[in-house]
Amino acid sequence: MNSETNRDMSQEELAEKVFVTRQAVSRWETGETVPNTETLKLLSQLFDVSINTLLGSPRKLICQCCGMPLDDGSLSKEKDGSFNEEYCKWCYAEGEYMYHNMEDLIDVCVKNMAGHGFSEEQARTYMKDMLPKLDYWKNHGEKDNDSAFEKFKDQLADEFNSLNIKGMPKVEKLNSLVGGYVNLEYPIPNGGSVKLLDDNVTYLGNQLESLIDDGRYFGILANADFLMVSSYGKDGEAPELLLYKKRQN
Repeated sequence: MNSETNRDMSQEELAEKVFVTRQAVSRWETGETVPNTETLKLLSQLFDVSINTLLGSPRKLICQCCGMPLDDGSLSKEKDGSFNEEYCKWCYAEGEYMYHNMEDLIDVCVKNMAGHGFSEEQARTYMKDMLPKLDYWKNHGEKDNDSAFEKFKDQLADEFNSLNIKGMPKVEKLNSLVGGYVNLEYPIPNGGSVKLLDDNVTYLGNQLESLIDDGRYFGILANADFLMVSSYGKDGEAPELLLYKKRQN
């Protein structure tokens, strides 16, 4: 077991927290034995690292939905907070698969890959070749929550469109977006600024170019609890919060 994880605890303290003896912890550190599966789960939650990391990263993890390399910072988690080592937090969040249409995922990935050593055409070709080889897309027909989740996204899109915000195009599609990448700082009257999102939570949203020729964009974000619409310039400059609305569940 990776001894780095227990650097802030004595062997006795760690043993007490995971219900084993100090001698067992000592044997883990020397590599004489490895914790059993249930103890590894406890250690993973205790140190907030994946089981793969605890074992010294013997597996090179990649997301089985989008193909990106995974580390503890990008791994998805289940509703109980445990790591899911099969997916990134963009593709699987709080027990929900974020993508049920391969073309939707490709569109998102192409935008992120373009300009990072890939042309848009190269990125699209690469993703179309690679995605069908991943477990999620091989077994996509077995996923049982596709219909309900797609209906939920359609409902959110309808709710955004019913807001009738001037200059905002019709919402056709919502993508999964991790809070840390869309958590803009909005100015407040006292001269400070405030962020409204959780960096570690995955939301549904999109960026829409304003129908008014003013060089600005609309950012829309939602989850089961709220709808949020903001306006900003290129690269998120000069953000303005236009609407934050609690949903009627």
